[in-house]
Amino acid sequence: MNRKELNPESSPQAAYGARLRRSREARGWKQEDLAARTEYSSTHISAVETGRKVPTLRFSRSTDLAFGIAGTKDAFEREWAELRNGSLLEGFPEYVGYEGRAVEIRLFEIGLVPGLLQTPQYARALAQGEVQRGAITTEQADERVAFLAERQTVLARRRPPMMLVVMDESCIRHQVGGAEVMAPQLQRLAEFAALPNTVLQVSPFDVGARRAFNLPVNLLTMADRSMVCYAESQAQGHVDRETTYVLSMLTAYHHLQAEALSQAASVAMIQDVKGTFP
Repeated sequence: MNRKELNPESSPQAAYGARLRRSREARGWKQEDLAARTEYSSTHISAVETGRKVPTLRFSRSTDLAFGIAGTKDAFEREWAELRNGSLLEGFPEYVGYEGRAVEIRLFEIGLVPGLLQTPQYARALAQGEVQRGAITTEQADERVAFLAERQTVLARRRPPMMLVVMDESCIRHQVGGAEVMAPQLQRLAEFAALPNTVLQVSPFDVGARRAFNLPVNLLTMADRSMVCYAESQAQGHVDRETTYVLSMLTAYHHLQAEALSQAASVAMIQDVKGTFP
């Protein structure tokens, strides 16, 4: 059998593939053995090992489970995050590693619909805007859209997390991509609010200074009931697990929810805004 020799130093993708092969062979597994443990084909395993196929978040998590290294410093999910970090905000890949395992997700967003709730068309319009400004390349835009689709699989898993989302009113009034993008996006928000594991609220403009946050905030509750906070500025993101800080952010989030509209009133506002688009 022909064996393609790998050069781990040629690219991060090649390094990922070479490490995957080493890890598999160290266990005495053939590609078919790893394929059976990850529900991927041996052809897919071979393509990742030789750098012909880019590893995905789902693939990395499946591999970690097969090798018994999920959630550790050696996890392939962490290497995948580093591989994708070129087009992502600093700190965000680390957050995504927690997000995929959270049992409860609390979000607050200003100006834009939260990523987990974005339609593909909305996400694409945002990415193209970045390209037009020269902030990212077309290839990086494609990566961002694909990356978001990977993240959104968290909502489709067998036991999806409980999600509590508060959006500033600007999120639904700030037009992205025109009516043909905004109308389906607003409909998606209304459908999200109807799910049994979600709560969606809008923080109206007239809340004014009583709004608890001036920047986007993500709060995660993990299976062991520990919590993770992620907050970001224009330049970088930061993950924090320090108990005192996280609990203070959780208290502020409760205040935010108390000032926001009820879910019924929020959905009514979203539908009213949607009605302004032809």
